Amino acid sequence: MAPRSRITTHVLDAVSGRPAAGVPVELDQRLESGWHSLASAGTDADGRVSVLGPAALPAGRYRLTFDTGRYFAGTGQPTLYPEISVTIDLNDPAAHYHVPLLLSPFAYSTYRGS
Repeated sequence: MAPRSRITTHVLDAVSGRPAAGVPVELDQRLESGWHSLASAGTDADGRVSVLGPAALPAGRYRLTFDTGRYFAGTGQPTLYPEISVTIDLNDPAAHYHVPLLLSPFAYSTYRGS
């Protein structure tokens, strides 16, 4: 099994009640010069991205950007949110940060998971 990343995610489609497979996700780090891309991946059949970026990250500000427009286009549904960005502060470099996203075409929510 590949080593887990410091930041992971899980995307669930609230309309279908199923994992959202195939959602493109990008991970960026905030530097003094602006946002710097670290990694990108797509959610698997279970809606998860367990390998996204390096296994170790310094404390700082990070952003997950979900290409929900591409996902909903694939399901034939229009959406108000073609892209969702979730910005987090990684304060403890030793901790694992799991950021689930629950989405529908016209709403979304997120929280710190485990």
